[in-house]
Amino acid sequence: MTGRTSGPADQEAAALSAMGEALLLANEGRTAHAYTTGGPAGPGPVGLGGGGADGGTGRSGDRTAHPGPDLTPSLDPLAIAGLDTGSAKASEPGREPARESGRESGREPEPTPESAPDEPASRTRHHDLTWPEARRAARAAGRRLPAVSRPLAGALGHALAAPLTALTDLPSFDTSAMDGWAVAGPGPWLLETRQLLAGQRPGVALLDGHAIAIATGAALPPGATAIIRREHGRTERRTDGGLLHATHGAPTPGQDVRPRAQECRGGEELLSPGVVVTPAVLGLAAAAGYDELRVITRPRVEVLVLGDELLDHGLPHAGFVRDALGPMLAPWLEALGAEVTGTRRVVDEVDALMSAIGETTADLLITTGGTAAGPVDHVHPVLHTLGAKLLVDGVAVRPGHPMLLAELPGGGHLVGLPGNPLAAVSGVITLVAPLLRTLAGRPVPAPYTAELTSAVPGHPTDTRLVPVVFDDESAVVPLHFHGPAMLRGLATADGLAVIPPGGAAAGQETAVLDLAWGTAGC
Repeated sequence: MTGRTSGPADQEAAALSAMGEALLLANEGRTAHAYTTGGPAGPGPVGLGGGGADGGTGRSGDRTAHPGPDLTPSLDPLAIAGLDTGSAKASEPGREPARESGRESGREPEPTPESAPDEPASRTRHHDLTWPEARRAARAAGRRLPAVSRPLAGALGHALAAPLTALTDLPSFDTSAMDGWAVAGPGPWLLETRQLLAGQRPGVALLDGHAIAIATGAALPPGATAIIRREHGRTERRTDGGLLHATHGAPTPGQDVRPRAQECRGGEELLSPGVVVTPAVLGLAAAAGYDELRVITRPRVEVLVLGDELLDHGLPHAGFVRDALGPMLAPWLEALGAEVTGTRRVVDEVDALMSAIGETTADLLITTGGTAAGPVDHVHPVLHTLGAKLLVDGVAVRPGHPMLLAELPGGGHLVGLPGNPLAAVSGVITLVAPLLRTLAGRPVPAPYTAELTSAVPGHPTDTRLVPVVFDDESAVVPLHFHGPAMLRGLATADGLAVIPPGGAAAGQETAVLDLAWGTAGC
């Protein structure tokens, strides 16, 4: 293979370049004033802020990832990404941000299915990062975990730590692609009595004017020039031996032969570092001669579900609600590349939470609920007592703004998710997915955009994530059930549309995030 092998930095640069093009497409038709200020000229741009739409690698056919050149010089990439330091997000210095109260990490007042959140811009928490900034911070928070060697069966779901290079030519010998006869020279051909099967040595050379029965996958004998398929040949019995006739014309040289190195040459790079090991990758690696693979360690993740009002079985009743996050988070995290070591319930007591956080050995600890300022919201004070460093403390996104990301004294990280189910999903997409991608050595997926079938109201200052489904024209239809406590819309969604502050009009292109179980997603 000629040229320089692309590494993680190249992949990151390519992904960010693709994001730039997707952002330009998503914001097409807006004025420069809207790009830089989100002012009266229109709603602010769809911001992916270098963290990527993380929307998968683009589905086949109707939805296309938009790889392409860097952002055009006439547009400020920081402004396009929502990172303009002169924007309204940089609020008054010295003002102490007021946390919102409410039981599970600020269970936000739910808008009606048809309406937008009605919090006025003046109430924006000035400590909140923008949604793109938060995703960038999460991606930059960790470092790639060490590489390990795994047998093929144990490498599934890991990311490759090194290029997958062909150990030999594939195929490593000329092979019959069909059941039939190997022939040498022009016909008709004198049939030999022996036959060649897969796994046998080809033996002596085939003489000109001779043919030999051969099975699919068998090695061609020296001297063979083509294969005649069984359905394209006719044999004739004679006293001096059998004779083979071609019934569909004389075969061309190399017909129905898989020549040596048809797929690759020994030493050729087959897959780049960062590619996730799928069943197909395992098959390719085995075909290429590998017994084990060098992969990145999967991040160990533990989930702490907080809330004395949560039930793990039965019907919700009298102030008690079912725990939706416990069953949902573990498989979602595994789809994002994590190894979930456990999901535990923790009572609403400071000492219990302190103990649970202090004793974890996970690379990433996830808590659900308790990140606001209610009477039993203990996550902030516990982190302060433990000496954790807050990297993200609130994000300008709806639902889910009271999320947080902290670096623990022992070196691991903690993501505090809101307790409302859809708000927690927003936290997974905003903070957990980018951080896990860094830890697991996975590349940033290329984003894609789609056209909205109807207008979506926006928050005055915050990004909104709205469940959508694709219609027959590959446009996205916003779903009604998008309140922070609702999962009905998400359960039927194809993805989440990124709605910029101020909202989006019908027909407008907007970034779409795939869900983790649909692709490499979010």
